[in-house]
Amino acid sequence: MTSPSLERQLCELLDKQALYELVCAYCNAADRHDHDKMRTLYHADAIDDHGHYSKGPAQEFIARLPQIQAAMEILHHNVTTVNFKLDGDKAEGEVYIIAFHKVREGERSFDMLIGGRYFDKYEKRDGVWKFSHRAIVADWAYPQDPSAVRLDHPMLSGAYIGKPGPVDPSYSFFSMFRRGER
Repeated sequence: MTSPSLERQLCELLDKQALYELVCAYCNAADRHDHDKMRTLYHADAIDDHGHYSKGPAQEFIARLPQIQAAMEILHHNVTTVNFKLDGDKAEGEVYIIAFHKVREGERSFDMLIGGRYFDKYEKRDGVWKFSHRAIVADWAYPQDPSAVRLDHPMLSGAYIGKPGPVDPSYSFFSMFRRGER
């Protein structure tokens, strides 16, 4: 038999794990250019503030992602420090990230490594946590022009090479991870 205190702690732990999985699902959806999956992560009335890319309804931001991501040959989001605060069916999170971007502009490519945070607000509706408001905060940026990425380096010989979109090798390797699903 568990005590009410232990039950509260277990519920909080399960909610925090669900929030962490939501944050990780966002990174996967962004990096794989999986816009169907991205739509499932936000409530229909959610707000997203991605600086000059978009400030407003998250669904409008997601609708613009194909255009925004078209030049991005590589996206690689890494979650580091995560802080969540819960209050019933609402929560807030400060999520530290390191995000790598390889961007093509015409014949040239450049790299941008960004250290930042997401300021998130979440709501649990019908038992499911989703973003209700997400804002990006840049703490530092490290540009490299031209790009220093070399996927043809001998150390990578024979390795799977990640790609945006449905051609990423994860979709043929895994049977339980499906494009468009959380």
